[in-house]
Amino acid sequence: MNENLFTPFTTPTLLELPVVVPIVLFPTLLLPTSKYLINNRLITIQQKLVQLVLKQMMAIHNTKGQAWSLMLMSLIIFIASTNFLGLLPYSFTATTQLSMNLAMAIPLWAGTVIMGLRFKTKSSLAHFLPQGTPTPLIPALVVIETISLFIQPMALAVRLTANITAGHLLMHLIGSATLALLTISLFATSLTLVLLVLLTILEMAVALIQAYVFTLLVSLYLHDNT
Repeated sequence: MNENLFTPFTTPTLLELPVVVPIVLFPTLLLPTSKYLINNRLITIQQKLVQLVLKQMMAIHNTKGQAWSLMLMSLIIFIASTNFLGLLPYSFTATTQLSMNLAMAIPLWAGTVIMGLRFKTKSSLAHFLPQGTPTPLIPALVVIETISLFIQPMALAVRLTANITAGHLLMHLIGSATLALLTISLFATSLTLVLLVLLTILEMAVALIQAYVFTLLVSLYLHDNT
């Protein structure tokens, strides 16, 4: 185990060069593909899951919104696979980096806003000033709605970063406690080990949930602007 609690979150380097790009691209190499007419069970299950998620996510969208289906499915698969790989020992989780999450959130959010201003200009501008607002409150309300709009990508990135980072830190602490108790009490070590296994299972669920939540919120922003 690393003595420094935040060592797993530092950017890995090889020969003093950052290797973030290969790490980010690595999950795509693990996705099974088939060149045959009849798929095996693993690829069939993968396709069924993709179709199920895609059906649920695209149910609320019109034709313009459904054009984003490939991008949204690529996004959820990328985030989920990156989160899962980060649970392996001595691995680096790219989604714990706020800069990377912002690099995903800002372009997607900006794309939905631009689409709203292009195709639903009046409706998009109407969000800044709800109907029936008292005249003295109009300037303050416009400022508040503008700030809330620009906070959306930051909220997306911070939510994903905080949840993944918190889980990794907790696993690191419990793992360190398990090793420390190994020479003191076998019973306490067994308890902490069971807790660590349960937490790992929980983090596997969180990896999927956070990928779904991130993509779902982008989908909702898209729905509001198409």
